[in-house]
Amino acid sequence: MIRSAAKNHGYVCVCTEAGDVAEVVAALQAEGATSLALRKRLAARAYARTAAYDAAIAAWFAKAIGDTAPARKTFTGSLIQTTRYGENAHQSAAFYGFARPRRVGVATARQLQGKELSYNNINDTDAAFELVAEFDPAESAAVAIIKHANPCGVALGDDLKTAYLRALQCDPVSAYGGIIAVNRRLDAEAAREIVSIFTEVVIAPDADDEAIALFANEKNLRLLLTGGLPDPRAEGETFRSVSGGFLVQSRDIARVTASDLKIVTKRPPTAREVEDMLFAFTIAKHTKSNAVIYAKDGQTAGIGAGQMNRRDSARIAAMRAAEAAEAAGLPQSLAKGSACASDAFFPFPDGLIQAVEAGATAVIQPGGSIRDKRVIAAADAAGIAMAFTGVRVFRH
Repeated sequence: MIRSAAKNHGYVCVCTEAGDVAEVVAALQAEGATSLALRKRLAARAYARTAAYDAAIAAWFAKAIGDTAPARKTFTGSLIQTTRYGENAHQSAAFYGFARPRRVGVATARQLQGKELSYNNINDTDAAFELVAEFDPAESAAVAIIKHANPCGVALGDDLKTAYLRALQCDPVSAYGGIIAVNRRLDAEAAREIVSIFTEVVIAPDADDEAIALFANEKNLRLLLTGGLPDPRAEGETFRSVSGGFLVQSRDIARVTASDLKIVTKRPPTAREVEDMLFAFTIAKHTKSNAVIYAKDGQTAGIGAGQMNRRDSARIAAMRAAEAAEAAGLPQSLAKGSACASDAFFPFPDGLIQAVEAGATAVIQPGGSIRDKRVIAAADAAGIAMAFTGVRVFRH
């Protein structure tokens, strides 16, 4: 009936939202009739509504019959906001949310203050919140600081203030103007530290009244509250446009545990090194490839992201760790005694050797290179421990 009415929009007004009715009533009160332009707008909305309904049914059937790659793929969303521009000022952009139940996150968040989120803000905030959700708030507080969709500092702590200061220590230069995500209810102690430098967005499951009041004085800071954390193990799909089409893949829900590790070196890792390796590998999962992460005691020490070769990522991460230690007045690099994680295998020993020179004592990587034996031999020669995960976590 909706489609039939929309098809006859030359003579029929079709309303599919309460707001549509209000528009029709306003037109009748003002003009005594509806215009063709109004009826066309209503028809367009009606077709979009029925298309969304059909898309939902098609998706349900595909899931019910186990068809992971149906011959036709459709998805729809509801407009949340238009943005002033896209990644750059000459690009237009808008933000849409999927039909409920939505994944908890930036699309469901309530913005308490600050100017409208930009396209880049939304993208970065999503990256930050997905990363911090990897860490159970019942076990430890976690803070992630994101810049251009990459982490520049991630840390755990007994409380959010401690976790934030540890995350900030990793790269205080890049943290300026960044996005901060926390996995617990934001308290005043953490809020006081956060407002000490310029921050674009803070996203949290909830916040204390005192923390909200502290942020209220920062007119350029956006505070988003979500009411919960997204489940990092929940199934779903991600989309990316390409010329003439789009790519669809299942969400990366890989989670490596200690029991998944294959120790390949003569020296096995200590219990602390295993914890550091798993923490670092989790961060690598949320860092643009090629990614190399140094981490120690639940704190990132250095992050190398988005490089064309793995050795350069290892070098950049080492440089960041050394600079962070110098800024903090520490006698040695934060990478000393750290675990090093690589999101994919080391194709040559050079990247691993760079990690050893930076101070790493343990390495975690997927393995699977035709030169694995050479890389293992280099690790044994250096006296470090190394584990293979068997799982690659590229993020392009």
